[in-house]
Amino acid sequence: MKDPRVRMKILILDDDPILCKILAAQLSALQAGEVRCHARARDALARIAGGDGDIGLIFVDLRMPDVDGIEFMRELAGFGYRGGLVLISGEDPRILHTAERLAQAHQLRVLGALPKPVTSAQLRAVLDRCALRVSASPRPARTFYAEELRRAIAAGELLNHYQPTVSFATGGVVGVESLVRWNHPDVGLLYPEEFVPLAEECGLIDELTQTVLHTALHDARCWHETGYGLQVAVNVSMDNLVALDFPEMVMHEVAASGLPPDRLVLEVTESRLMQNFVVALDIVTRLRLKRVLLSIDDFGTGHSSLIQLRDMPFNELKIDRGFVHGACEDHALRAIVDANLRLARSLGLRTVAEGVETREEWDLLRAHGCNFAQGWFVARAMPAHELPEWIADWELRRPALVEALEAVP
Repeated sequence: MKDPRVRMKILILDDDPILCKILAAQLSALQAGEVRCHARARDALARIAGGDGDIGLIFVDLRMPDVDGIEFMRELAGFGYRGGLVLISGEDPRILHTAERLAQAHQLRVLGALPKPVTSAQLRAVLDRCALRVSASPRPARTFYAEELRRAIAAGELLNHYQPTVSFATGGVVGVESLVRWNHPDVGLLYPEEFVPLAEECGLIDELTQTVLHTALHDARCWHETGYGLQVAVNVSMDNLVALDFPEMVMHEVAASGLPPDRLVLEVTESRLMQNFVVALDIVTRLRLKRVLLSIDDFGTGHSSLIQLRDMPFNELKIDRGFVHGACEDHALRAIVDANLRLARSLGLRTVAEGVETREEWDLLRAHGCNFAQGWFVARAMPAHELPEWIADWELRRPALVEALEAVP
């Protein structure tokens, strides 16, 4: 299949004509597509507003004399631009990182945030990401309704995929995280962000959580019987922690599976504010007394905070992928990761790094003392029946990783 980037129109916005010329030459050498340069943001915006909507990729310097890069992004979002965006700047890396977060908040598709001078290797990586996005053919947004989701739960349309968790020290597979999918009869496979908020809003989150928990424990029992003694993690909404009989439901499912309670990890994800702190504390404390393990997910984002670590009996702290990705290059992110690891160690918590995507991130997290890894460098989430084959393949890959890690001073 022809590479999607070949047909792409690329716009460069930079008021330095020399740097603009160099960047255009680099892109041409990579056969990226048709490249146009603009020295003024208003000219670029006028071109986009004039209907040139087939621009697939925009490079923008944050520091511009007329309209700066931040204003440009705001205008770009207002136009509904859906192509790729790359931020470039010679400013403080923290400013560049903040601008990237702002662009993402504007729902812009950021493919990179690059310091000057930009290298050909960095451009090649950006173009690869752009080609993947173009070929993915994203599904149009669709609205789902409570009754539709209620019917889906009753009809068994929810299924679990599992993302492995491995030890940084040994490379051994220690567990999996259950990630729910909705196998919609008309639309196809839907991901949690497309329907879990609906479940929380319309009071179906308890039914959804019990369905995921039941399936996860059943699959864990099947793996146990074939020689894989894995912990299984299930995400729990704060909305689950408002019913005092929630621990009884959990223990009923654990007992039905025949597994010991400490094979189950409940990951508390605070996508919403805690409704009743006293009840939530009551529930999580009883779960810990019953030997179920607790993990604080996405720590440092949303509503997850030091207050929860102080007051709730967690066993595990998960470092959000937003801190892990880019930590090799970004000093501020690396400092946040280090602070989380030190905090967890001082509290006696094990640590899991989410979103480990590269060998460099693997080596960094291991060198800094993180316990476990999740992410595409290890494996993507997969159906239950694929896990044994993946473990066999991972065991072939693992020795080289462990030998290399042992060589790290």
